[in-house]
Amino acid sequence: MSMSDPLGDMLTRIRNSQRVNKPTVMCPFSGVRRSVCEVLKDEGFIRGFKVVDAGNNKQEIIIELKYDEGQPAIRELKRVSKPGRRVYSRINDLQPFRNGLGINVVSTPRGVMPDYKARNENVGGEVLCQVY
Repeated sequence: MSMSDPLGDMLTRIRNSQRVNKPTVMCPFSGVRRSVCEVLKDEGFIRGFKVVDAGNNKQEIIIELKYDEGQPAIRELKRVSKPGRRVYSRINDLQPFRNGLGINVVSTPRGVMPDYKARNENVGGEVLCQVY
């Protein structure tokens, strides 16, 4: 059975794993998931990730979660654009999330990037998720 929202599944796995203080979480591989993981790593919300071969010509992503004194580095992780309702934003309409303390992850024609980089490059796109 195919998954209708692979990115939403990954975000839910991260949220659930952080609630029980797991050090890592595994999810099936996709290009969008890897791109979002790269943004989360660059912004300091996760320690890192790696893509491993899971056999049967499939790959998985292992995400190392980050904690600060026992508290998760990610306080809020919310999917914005969903398969049933896509959310696109022009660069002028893209507002900072939590006054710049959090980020909007945006899929642009130049790749997946945080909202402040999209503003610097003057490109809009689909708002994938919000991280705080």
